[in-house]
Amino acid sequence: MKVARHTVLSLIGVLAFAAVAYASGGEEGYHGIDAEMWKNYAYRIVNFIIFIFLMYKFGGAKIAAFFGGRRNQIKKDLEDLEVRKAEAEKKLADVETGIRNMEQEKAAILAEAKLQGEAIKNAIIEKAKADAAQMQVQAKTSAENEARAAFDRVRAEIADQVIEQATKIVREKLTEKDHERLVDEYLTKVVLN
Repeated sequence: MKVARHTVLSLIGVLAFAAVAYASGGEEGYHGIDAEMWKNYAYRIVNFIIFIFLMYKFGGAKIAAFFGGRRNQIKKDLEDLEVRKAEAEKKLADVETGIRNMEQEKAAILAEAKLQGEAIKNAIIEKAKADAAQMQVQAKTSAENEARAAFDRVRAEIADQVIEQATKIVREKLTEKDHERLVDEYLTKVVLN
């Protein structure tokens, strides 16, 4: 209400000063204001006052509600902005804390990775040692088996050669008569047993 009154009074004052300025700028030889001009100016002022009155009478409540609602909306928006500003400042503080803690987290991650690397390294070394020991046992067993097989082959060859030599010697020294006697003795032993 007060704002509307101040606005109307301000407009009337501006119009009054404009009328005086308009009246003083006339023709070169004319220094007065005639009655017709004042009458025309008065009609215009009255017309303007009636227009303002009608605007106030029929649209004043809506205009006041519009500007009052606008004021409330701006106030609500400012409060909302304050809340959002506080939230943004909190998030900024959290991010700054996270950035400060990032170095500590980085150091902790590197230390953990180093420990895991050492553990993996030790596990690989232990597995390699166990595999090497197992390979040595297998190689030793394999060498022993090959030596045993070679020894058995040599023994068999020697036995074959001994038998062959013995057979040769026996054939040379054994006569037909000795041969028959040995066969009879052998058959007697077989029959008796």
